[in-house]
Amino acid sequence: IAAPGQRPNRSNHVNQASRYGDTLSVVDPSNTQHRIRLAGIDSPEKGPSYGRVSRQRLTDTVFPKAVQVEWTKRDRYGRIIGTVVADGRDVCLPQIQSGLAWHYKKYETEQSVEDRKADAEVKARQLERGLWMDANPVVAWQWRRNARSKWLGRLSGLVIRATAAHG
Repeated sequence: IAAPGQRPNRSNHVNQASRYGDTLSVVDPSNTQHRIRLAGIDSPEKGPSYGRVSRQRLTDTVFPKAVQVEWTKRDRYGRIIGTVVADGRDVCLPQIQSGLAWHYKKYETEQSVEDRKADAEVKARQLERGLWMDANPVVAWQWRRNARSKWLGRLSGLVIRATAAHG
């Protein structure tokens, strides 16, 4: 994986897609594994509708191909945020065109105009592909927020019960 600003290395290989359709493990020529969070998209988690389908589509698109990774930053989890290119194409585009990921508008300003996927999402919505077959699909970031709130609610309930039992 070339450092930001360096020419991308074409001999990286995808080791595996994560449990989500927007993250990959890529092995570079020195056999170092890197976690890549695909820039500009967000896919359903494994629990909601289309989560597993999204992951499988990403796997089918990249595995076991040589890929290029272009990136400029890491996220708070240490993953590289980047564009992955396989067979000359950005692997995010088929995810959005198939209705298996959202264009991540929150980070749109970090993308060049050519890298933005909003038009592909609009077309997938119009054609009711993938998650757009549902009348109101829950966007991934809202699903994560809801899941986190439920988890914190359960945790606080456990703490209250434990305190009452020992009080």
